[in-house]
Amino acid sequence: MATVATETQFSQGKEKSVICMTCHGTDGISTIDTYPNLQGQKQAYFIAALKAYKLRQRNGGLAILMHAQADALSEKDMQDIAFYFNQVTSTPLKNDD
Repeated sequence: MATVATETQFSQGKEKSVICMTCHGTDGISTIDTYPNLQGQKQAYFIAALKAYKLRQRNGGLAILMHAQADALSEKDMQDIAFYFNQVTSTPLKNDD
């Protein structure tokens, strides 16, 4: 059973992750082959990755895009976004058959 606290963190994470959804998909499943999926990602790894972008410890490729995104995030933002993508699931497409 979800608590009010987890429901709040999920909602806040979803709200804060809107910019992420442009490249990584609304449910964390990227439609761009070269961009990683975020759905189900372990929270500790996700937060560590964002911090590494913010500290410029991750470079190369399109990391410059992630540097700018991570720069705008507080520690709480990172926690909320990590929680959201860890918990979110895909909505199955409706089968009209």
